[in-house]
Amino acid sequence: MTTEPRADPLIGRTISQYEVAAKLGGGGMGVVYSARDTKLGRLVALKFLPPQWSHDEGAKQRFVREAQAASATDHPNICTIHDIDQTDDGRLFIVMAYYEGQTLKQRLEEGPPPLEEAVEVAAQVAEGLAKAHSQGVVHRDIKP
Repeated sequence: MTTEPRADPLIGRTISQYEVAAKLGGGGMGVVYSARDTKLGRLVALKFLPPQWSHDEGAKQRFVREAQAASATDHPNICTIHDIDQTDDGRLFIVMAYYEGQTLKQRLEEGPPPLEEAVEVAAQVAEGLAKAHSQGVVHRDIKP
C-alpha cells in the first residue's frame, strides 16, 4: 500500500499579504518559507513558529524576543526583520528579508571549502555574533 505524502498546508496560501511559495527549511524553533509580499512586490522569507508550540506562551514569547532582537540589530551578517504577525488561527510568524543563493549547509554538502573560503565564512559569522553579543543577545542555536 502506497500513501501519498501530505501536501504542506501553507504552500499556496495567502497569509496576511504574503503568498507562500515554497518551504526553505526548518528546525526546532521554526519552519521557513519563501513568499511574495503582494503589497510591495518583493520576495520575503516567513519563519513560522511550529504548530506544536503555538499554545505554549513561553515559546511564543521567545519567538517574539528573537524577532525583536534581530530587528534591533543592524548588521550585514544578520538577517533583516520586516515584521512579526500571526495567522488567523494564531500561529506566529516573522517576516524577514529573502536572500538569494546557496545556504552554508548546502555549500558544505558539496565538500570541504578551501581554507580561505572557510576563514572568510567563519569571520562573517563571528562578526554577526559579536554585533549581537554587543547588544546583549546570545545566540544558542548556531548551525549552517
